[in-house]
Amino acid sequence: MAAVPAAAAKDELVIGINQFPANWHPSIEAMATKAYIEGMTRRPFTVYDADWKLVCMLCTELPSVEKGTAVYETRADGSRGVAVTFTIHPDARWGDGKPVTTRDVLFTWEVGRHPQSGFSNFDLYGRDIVSIDVKDERTFTMHRDKPVCDYAAINDFRLLPEHLERPVFDADPATYRNRSVFETDPTNPGLVAGPYRMTEVASGSHVVLEPNPHWWGQKPAFRRIVVRAVENSAALEANLLAGQVDMVAGEVGLPLNQVLALEKRQGQRFRFLYKQGLIYEHIDLNLDNPVLKDLRVRKALLHAIDREAISRQLFEGRQPVAHNQTNPLDRVHAPGYPTYPFDPAAAGRLLDEAGWTDKRGGIRHNAAGERLQVEIMTTAGDRTRELLQQVMQAQWKQAGIDARIVNEPARVLFGQTLKERRFKAMALFAWISSPENIPRTTLHSSMIPTAANGWAGQNMTGFRDAEMDAVIDKLEYVCEPEPNRLLRTRLQQIYAEQLPALPLFFRSDAYVLPPWLDNLVPTGHQGFSSFWVETWRVK
Repeated sequence: MAAVPAAAAKDELVIGINQFPANWHPSIEAMATKAYIEGMTRRPFTVYDADWKLVCMLCTELPSVEKGTAVYETRADGSRGVAVTFTIHPDARWGDGKPVTTRDVLFTWEVGRHPQSGFSNFDLYGRDIVSIDVKDERTFTMHRDKPVCDYAAINDFRLLPEHLERPVFDADPATYRNRSVFETDPTNPGLVAGPYRMTEVASGSHVVLEPNPHWWGQKPAFRRIVVRAVENSAALEANLLAGQVDMVAGEVGLPLNQVLALEKRQGQRFRFLYKQGLIYEHIDLNLDNPVLKDLRVRKALLHAIDREAISRQLFEGRQPVAHNQTNPLDRVHAPGYPTYPFDPAAAGRLLDEAGWTDKRGGIRHNAAGERLQVEIMTTAGDRTRELLQQVMQAQWKQAGIDARIVNEPARVLFGQTLKERRFKAMALFAWISSPENIPRTTLHSSMIPTAANGWAGQNMTGFRDAEMDAVIDKLEYVCEPEPNRLLRTRLQQIYAEQLPALPLFFRSDAYVLPPWLDNLVPTGHQGFSSFWVETWRVK
């Protein structure tokens, strides 16, 4: 399918992204490219905007204690919680014309808390939300397990259309994740409640979006949007230069260093935007791996990487080194935790202490004769990540560590390998968070994916730390500024002390836009620019 050239018809926009989604269910298997497309087709109740402020999308206004729509309560058993009331926008409809109602709210909660649903944030549904009271077809009160500080934010409560999904779920909840309408009929208009609906899905290639006739908000400018997935970053750039795509999405597009080089050559042809934000490039470690169980080895791996030099040489210093999972741009960042600068001597001492003392052919062995060898995986075709792997592989070899590169297509890596914790040692990818995020899904021990919980949760490292669990639990309801700050500080200290993952960089998103596209505003967090697609305009 050939893209219509921008000059011939500016009522069509062709967007290039770097991965094709592994599935289409909004709450199963978190994947950035899926979230980017959903930004055009669905609307969450709440989201953080480009100013990092919480705003309503599907609701009429945010609940608040001052207005009486948020009430701290004591339950019959003496436990404390908070009740928050939301009203669905009165004009909100699914793409097939059915009104969005509280029936959809109750059904979504029912599915999300089922132990076999496989929801990525099953904790929200199964623990955090105690009950939901319905006032009428548009208004409901959600009772939260604890008196949480961010009671108004229900960004992860992603609404499902009860009239379509109920028959599939009731037939067999255990197989729902693979049989939902999102999987069997992704172009069904009843699945969407945003400015656009998907009208064509070519797996591994592209999706076509057309305006949703039942959208209640501002009329979008484009008659058609084509989102084209090109999983090789060099090929994605070639598609851009050949006019096969009009723009490359910053959130899920080309690596920063590639865009910096492109701007030097094509600065007059495109408009370039750069946005630093809450995108954490890191290496998840499988802590069940006998080598990586040893904290000394984890610290040595980090000491052996010259991240500062990599940032300068690959990213012109625009992608700062990460020393923790919390970005200094975030208000809740708390400096003072341990850091691990490039220090080959320290790496060597740690590996000696861990028993990897015998060097043969430049690679360390232990007393049992075992070779210090680990695998590192990432998304195949991402030129920058593959280059980064090679640089780290060479630096680790200098420390006596044999790192083997084994890469997979994004849909396999995210759709199965990471989700089911099949990676043997290390996986290089990025987490994208909202401002002031509490990292329960990635760091709490209850969020380790297993076959028993339907591979739900995002703690792929298998990190288990009782103090971290307690800190995360308290952070949700300890709201006073100073106690909350102390908890945030301790969370970041534990992360740096225990290193469940190796921090690399805080990414900057690089947008390559046609000069005629206006009003696209990068956000720097997981509420992608696509959530405001209806405001994009042709100059």
